[in-house]
Amino acid sequence: MAAEFLSRLKELGIHQETSNGWSERIRDAADNPSLVALWGELRTELIGLGASFPVHETVFQWLRSRWDEASGPFPAWSPEPADLEHANITRHRRDLDLPDYAAFHRWSVTHRADFWRRMIDDLGVSFKKTASDLVDVTDGVTRPSWLPGAELNIADSCFLAPPDHPAILFRRRELAPIETWRFGDLDRLSNRVANGLGDAGFQVGDAIAIDMAMTPESVAIYLGILKAGCVAVSIADSFTPDEIATRLRISKAVGIFTTDFNPRGDKLLPMFEKVKAADAPRAIVLPCGHNLGVGLRPDDLAWDRFLSERDQFASVARTPADLANILFSSGTTGDPKAIPWSHATPIKCGVDGHLHHDIHPGDVVCWPTNLGWMMGPWLIFAALMNRATVALYCGPPTGTDFCRFVQDAQVTMLGVVPSIVKAWRNGDAVAGLDWTAIRTFSSTGECSNVSDMLYLMAQAHYRPVVEYCGGTEIGGGYLTGTRVQAASPATFSTPALGLSFYLLDERQQPSDVGELFLVPPSIGLSLTLLNKDHHEVYYAGAPSGPDGEPLRRHGDQVQRIGGDYYRALGRADDTMNLGGIKVSSAEIERVLKGVEGVDETAAIAVPPKDGGPSLLIVYCVVTAEKPRDSWVLHDAMQQAIRRRLNPLFKIADVRQVVSLPRTASGKVMRRVLRAEYLREASRNDA
Repeated sequence: MAAEFLSRLKELGIHQETSNGWSERIRDAADNPSLVALWGELRTELIGLGASFPVHETVFQWLRSRWDEASGPFPAWSPEPADLEHANITRHRRDLDLPDYAAFHRWSVTHRADFWRRMIDDLGVSFKKTASDLVDVTDGVTRPSWLPGAELNIADSCFLAPPDHPAILFRRRELAPIETWRFGDLDRLSNRVANGLGDAGFQVGDAIAIDMAMTPESVAIYLGILKAGCVAVSIADSFTPDEIATRLRISKAVGIFTTDFNPRGDKLLPMFEKVKAADAPRAIVLPCGHNLGVGLRPDDLAWDRFLSERDQFASVARTPADLANILFSSGTTGDPKAIPWSHATPIKCGVDGHLHHDIHPGDVVCWPTNLGWMMGPWLIFAALMNRATVALYCGPPTGTDFCRFVQDAQVTMLGVVPSIVKAWRNGDAVAGLDWTAIRTFSSTGECSNVSDMLYLMAQAHYRPVVEYCGGTEIGGGYLTGTRVQAASPATFSTPALGLSFYLLDERQQPSDVGELFLVPPSIGLSLTLLNKDHHEVYYAGAPSGPDGEPLRRHGDQVQRIGGDYYRALGRADDTMNLGGIKVSSAEIERVLKGVEGVDETAAIAVPPKDGGPSLLIVYCVVTAEKPRDSWVLHDAMQQAIRRRLNPLFKIADVRQVVSLPRTASGKVMRRVLRAEYLREASRNDA
């Protein structure tokens, strides 16, 4: 094995004397602590040598192969004393006289009301009328009433920083100067939006959609809608007219903000035309340039005519249960699930940012996203409620231009989707840039890959990646990491503070590998759905916990590994996450039904061996008279998915079978196929 290690280093151009020295030092590292210390020394040497990332990875993996995983996965980053001292978690733990992080998490779930009260006070959440209690569970923990008797407008809690502090850094196009919007600027523009809504005849409680790229103006619009007591409806700017129309119908939106065009490189993508094709209600249209480039309908308003000159506004008082935002699941079978956020939900965003991402006043937080997905509103609240700065870039995040913006904006916390990291790595997009201002990375949206996450950490001289898994219906994460625990690529180190869960196997018994069920209550957990029965979706038929407590279904499959670390294994139900987009097995199977020579199919998703986005596997029964080679079937099925569903969904494998396993009632047992596929993969690796 040592010879293999040395041979690989030689291939990568490392001098024999250097590689032999590394090999001897690795050989002499006799236990886990010495391996951690040695990795810290070697990675510093690698950075000093200017070694390529393949050299970094070779050394890391060789150390990792000698690691005893009983205590957890091999860490690529471990907190130094200065990291621990600076962390928000450390301050709270010390104030509570708790000995370590594990004790702090236990306290947060055994004293939930005290935990949330402490977090609300520490963030300085602004109330117009204080609550009579933290939570009322008279109707049970599945139907809690948070902050009963209180009145607030959660938008006010985004303006607690001094007015002259930077709220948004924004680059509108490649190499353009970075604009700085201060908290006072953002506050005044959102007030002009709120006044404009009243002047235009919109009423408190009206649902008003936003379908535009994430810019300072869209952030001001979002907060202005909330200040006015209206409800923001989140629509991604990439959606088709049909998808826009569906969301407008479900939310009963009476207005929509959009732009005439959306600039992308040297192209101008039509936005208002899509909104018109969706038969949208009254639109307020912003120009992408100096002048509006489209003709409006009779009731529509141009941005400059809509915007009030009055820049003072007293936000409308709402209850914690009143709706603030309507978001949608990304499923494609039938209508998307409409998930309301209340004025209490963003407290979860702020707390996760404060504790798990360790956001401090003055930090610069960047996460390429959109208001159509939960991470858009999450970014606003997680940054601004912690008195930090949001960094926004108007363009695709996959190339060097975005990476240069991260450098120029001096981003201190950078969020990613794993597929973006892969694009940076494949395109060498970070080469020559200085990312050492970054203190923390975070990753969400799909399962991470160890190699890609190690690459990401290396771009900032090894800063931790806080893996972050949750959902729109949680308002944030349930499984994540911290800056006070060691970080290993593509693994989670803790349940979110204030939350706990059980992993249950198919017999509904506690297990180290199983479906995850949340233990309610928690601020952030949804209490209603607009177009589905909330209790039916999350609680009906769910097992009870070991102590008889009600459990909430989430649908993710998770594995607990050594030292109470975790790996995400994808979905446990018939929903899969492909490239960060949720889609049901049934929708894929419907598209494949028309492929020539295919009688029936079953689509499953499995985790790759080394982590990363789920792999799409298709089992199929072919018609007897038209047997076909698997590669021919693969190509035909891939073409069908590309044309009729989503070109980003790639089939990893096609398996022909005589029949599909079914229940007595005829339902396809996809779990059986998933287990069979994983068993076979395990045998092949052995």
